[in-house]
Amino acid sequence: MNNAQTSRVFSGIQPTGNLTLGNYLGAVKRFVEMQNSGIETIYCMVDLHAITTWQNPSELKAATRELAAGFIASGLDPEKSILFNQSQVGAHSELGWVFNCIARMGWLNRMTQFKDKAGKNRENASVGLFAYPTLMAADILVYHATHVPVGEDQKQHLELTRDIATKFNNDFDVNFFPITEPVIEGVATRVMSLRDGTKKMSKSDASDMSRINLTDSAELISKKIKKAKTDPDPLPSEVEGLNNRPEAKNLVNIYSGLSGLSPQVILSENGGRDFSKFKPDLAELAVSILTPISNEMTHLMKEPDQIDKILGNGAAKAAKIANPILEQTYDIVGLIRSK
Repeated sequence: MNNAQTSRVFSGIQPTGNLTLGNYLGAVKRFVEMQNSGIETIYCMVDLHAITTWQNPSELKAATRELAAGFIASGLDPEKSILFNQSQVGAHSELGWVFNCIARMGWLNRMTQFKDKAGKNRENASVGLFAYPTLMAADILVYHATHVPVGEDQKQHLELTRDIATKFNNDFDVNFFPITEPVIEGVATRVMSLRDGTKKMSKSDASDMSRINLTDSAELISKKIKKAKTDPDPLPSEVEGLNNRPEAKNLVNIYSGLSGLSPQVILSENGGRDFSKFKPDLAELAVSILTPISNEMTHLMKEPDQIDKILGNGAAKAAKIANPILEQTYDIVGLIRSK
């Protein structure tokens, strides 16, 4: 079976609360850029992935709406992109089961994220957490997505998605699922903690000062940047001068991600300056970009019914793409479905 592929972007973020600057620069900002590039774009709040670890039900609902508000406030237009939450489109879970039967245990055993999240308590981790990558593959391939913008930490899962697509095509002698291309680009795809430049900025970090939340006030954004950890040396004039200076590199990369200027241009203009002079400029830039997003999120969160309507409409659009692909998958596998 030959299957002509339409260029289509899919990506998703877990709704676990506190959308951060790292999420914005590493994902959402790129989502908006892709939306405006003319390629079909589908963006998802992956709430089924969120429950691979226990979630408070009311908090999960609130976090899903907050993430949707963050997407929209950042510039994602529900008329241009399909926006929805994963659990509203059953084809994700159904294709996920098919892929559970395609993927090999050895493949999943090599997934470093499972090892990191399960830690020493591996035997008590949920089956869902272990099978997370096969559901992620289904999220992508149920739309025949050709491109997925992801951070470096998800690259291994994208490689597994490609392996699953290849094995399915080979097992059934078809050319059905595309070999999806990861889109990993930009200096700020991995934003680091403001307290430790060797660790990724994370919503789960115990210190709120380690991250900038998109819901932070202008005053708090400025305070966090000005108190961000740095070293005593001034900024270098060349990018190579940031080697072995993780905190300095992180702040320059954040400035680059927000401004659109390359790190080299930033350093050419700021080489020799102390961080006491650079941080206020970065704080001013961050406030100018993030405060309008925060204000719009606050406004949107006051209208949860409107957010739910947007997600419902998006789910209906998503299902129109996903359901025929799922039906074709069932037919290829040999499963009988009533017409």
